[in-house]
Amino acid sequence: MDPKRLTQLGVPVGIVLIVVMLVVPLPAIVLDLLIALNITGALLILLVAMFVHRPLDFAAFPAVILVMTLFRLALNVSATRLVLLDGYAGKVIDTFGHFVVGGSLIVGLIVFAILLVIQFVVITNGAGRVAEVGARFTLDAMPGKQMAIDADLNSGLIDEDEARRRREEVHGEADFYGAMDGASKFVKGDAIAAIVITIVNLIGGFAVGVAQRGMSFGDAISTYSLLTVGDGLVSQIPALLLSVATGLIVTRSTGKADMGTDILRQIGGNRMPLRIAGFAALALCLIPGLPKIPFILTGGVMLLASTRVPDEAPEPEPAVSATEIAAAPDSPELLAAEIQVDPLGLELAADIIDLVDAANGGDLLDRVKALRRKVAGDLGIVVPPVRTRDNLDLPSRTYAIKLFGIEVARGEAPPGSVLAIGDFLGSLPGEPTQEPVFGLEAKWIPAELRTQAELSGATVVDRASVVTTHLAEVVGTHAARLLGREDVKLLTDMVKRSHPVVVEELTPVHLSLGEVQRVLQSLLDEQVAIRDLVRIYEALSLKAQVTKDLDALVDAARAALGPAIVAPHLVEGTVHVVSFEPTLEQRMLESLRHGEQGGMLALDAAVGQSLLVELSELTTDAENRDVRPVLVCAPQLRSAVRRLVAPGLPTLSVLSYTEMVGARQVRSVGVVSGDRLAVTA
Repeated sequence: MDPKRLTQLGVPVGIVLIVVMLVVPLPAIVLDLLIALNITGALLILLVAMFVHRPLDFAAFPAVILVMTLFRLALNVSATRLVLLDGYAGKVIDTFGHFVVGGSLIVGLIVFAILLVIQFVVITNGAGRVAEVGARFTLDAMPGKQMAIDADLNSGLIDEDEARRRREEVHGEADFYGAMDGASKFVKGDAIAAIVITIVNLIGGFAVGVAQRGMSFGDAISTYSLLTVGDGLVSQIPALLLSVATGLIVTRSTGKADMGTDILRQIGGNRMPLRIAGFAALALCLIPGLPKIPFILTGGVMLLASTRVPDEAPEPEPAVSATEIAAAPDSPELLAAEIQVDPLGLELAADIIDLVDAANGGDLLDRVKALRRKVAGDLGIVVPPVRTRDNLDLPSRTYAIKLFGIEVARGEAPPGSVLAIGDFLGSLPGEPTQEPVFGLEAKWIPAELRTQAELSGATVVDRASVVTTHLAEVVGTHAARLLGREDVKLLTDMVKRSHPVVVEELTPVHLSLGEVQRVLQSLLDEQVAIRDLVRIYEALSLKAQVTKDLDALVDAARAALGPAIVAPHLVEGTVHVVSFEPTLEQRMLESLRHGEQGGMLALDAAVGQSLLVELSELTTDAENRDVRPVLVCAPQLRSAVRRLVAPGLPTLSVLSYTEMVGARQVRSVGVVSGDRLAVTA
C-alpha cells in the first residue's frame, strides 16, 4: 500500500479499533501487547514534547491526548472484563498487582492514591490553569498582533509572504491554545475516571468472588482486588506521562533549541550560581548528624560543573582602517565628504541612538533597508541610501528627517516606550501625542505595558516602526525630488536590457534624459507609480514625435498606464468621484491658458476661491463617511486643475474622464458649482 495512503488511514482505523475494544473481549496476550503499546506511546509523546522548539511544532498534541485517553479507557474496560470473568488479565497486570506492590492491597492502594494526587492535584490542575490563561491571553492579543504585522508590512520590514506566514502563525497559535484548554479537561476527566473505575472494580471483584464463586474474603482480595490495583497502576503510569507532557507543552515558551538544551544552558550558563550552590552543599556537612558523603558528592559536582562554564568573551574593539589613520582631519577628501549634501538623511538625538545599536537590539537600519526595497516595489524608483547619524543639537528623544540637507519632518521616539494608537487610552499611563503620519490620537506608554495596551484594544507600535513609517511617508511625498538624473539613467538602462528598441526610439532621438526625468517626476508628484516603464516609454516615444509639451507627454504616459491609475482608488470595483458642474467646466475650458509651465486656469480670484472652498467641503464630507473621492474633469483640464488644487488639497487625486476605464462603477459624491454646494447621496 502507498505509504501516504497508509498514513491517512492509520489513525481513523486505529480509533475504530479502540471503539471495538469497548465491546469485544480481548485475549490476555493481546491485552498485554496493547498495554505495552500504551506505556511506550505515552513515553514517546512525552519525549516529543520535550524536544520540540515551540508548542506549535506539536500542533497535533490536543488530538493525540484525546486519542490516547480513549485508548487507555478502552484498555481499562477490557482489563475489567477479563478480571471479573476469568480472574486473570494478563501477565502485565498480574505483575503490577503482585510483584510491584509486594502483593499488598494496602500498599497498592496507597501507591495508586499517590499517583492520582500527583497527576490530578499537581500536574493536571496546573497545566489546565496555564492552558486556560494561555488561551485567554492569546485570543485577546490577536487583534494587536495582527495590527503589529500590518505595521511591519507597511513600514517595509516584511513582505507579503512573510506577513501571510505570520498571520497564519497567529491563527495557529490561537487555535492551538484554545484546543489545549479543552484537551486539559480530557486529562482531568481521565484522572477522575480512573478513581471511579478502580472503586467499581474493587466492589465488583468482592461481589463476584464472594457472592458468585463462594470465595473467602481473603481469597477474593488476593484474586480480584490486587488485579484491580494492578490495572489501576498500569493505566496511571501512561496517564501520568501524558499529564507531564501536557504540562511541558503549555508551559513551553518558544526557544531556539529543545527543552533539555534550553534548561541546561540557562541554568548552567552562569558560573557564580553553581559555585554558591556547591559551597552551600559543602557547608551543610558542618551540621551534626547529617550524612557527609551525599552532600560532599553533590557540592563537588556543582563546583566541578562551575569550572566547565566558559568565561564571557571580551567584546572586540572596533577595527580602525589604515585609510582612517592616514587621512588628516583637514584633507581634501574628508572636507569634500563633509560638504556633500545627502539626498535623504535621518538624524537622531543622543538618547535614542539605541534604535540603530544592533548590540542592544536596535534594528532601525535593517528596517530602513527594507523600506528602500518596498518603495522600489511600490513606486518604481530607487531611493538613495538613507544616511543616519546622531545630532547633539536635537532635543532629547527627537529625530529629524532631512531632504538634501533641509529638514522636512520631525518626530519623537522616547526611550523605553511604545506608541499606543486607539480611542480608549485614558486608563493607560503615558504622554498623549499624535501619530506622525495620519495624525491619529496616540500615547507614548512604557514598553512593559505593551500587553496591557493590546488587551485593551489599542494598536501598539514600537519606536523603530514609528520612525520607519514616518520616513516612508516623507519618501512617498517627495518621491519626485528624490528621482535624480542618474536614477533615470539607471532605470533606462534596465529597460534597455529587456526592451532595447523601446529605449532607442525614445532617447536621445526624441527626448533627452532630462525631459524624460521631468515626465517621470510629474507622474510621481501625482502619486502615480512608474514601475511600468516599458509602457510609459512606448507612449512617450509616440507622443514626442508630435509635441514635447510636458502636460501632453504626461497625459500620454497616464493614458498608457490605463487602469493602473484608477486601481488605487477602487473600493470593490467602485470609484467615488467629485466633478464640476457642466457650465462651470465649460467656463474653465474657456479660461485655459498655455504657457511655459503648462496649462493654467485664468479664473477670477473669487471664483477660484469659491471653487476650492466647495471642493474642500465636499471631500471632507465624503471622508467623514469613510469615502476617499477623486476629482474628475475633462482631459484638457486635468493638468491645469491639478495645479490649481494641489497647494490646498495635496492628497486629492485629479483624474480625467478617459482614465475611468478601470472602474466597474463610478459613484458621484458631490458636484462643484462654483457658487453653491450640491452634495448627492
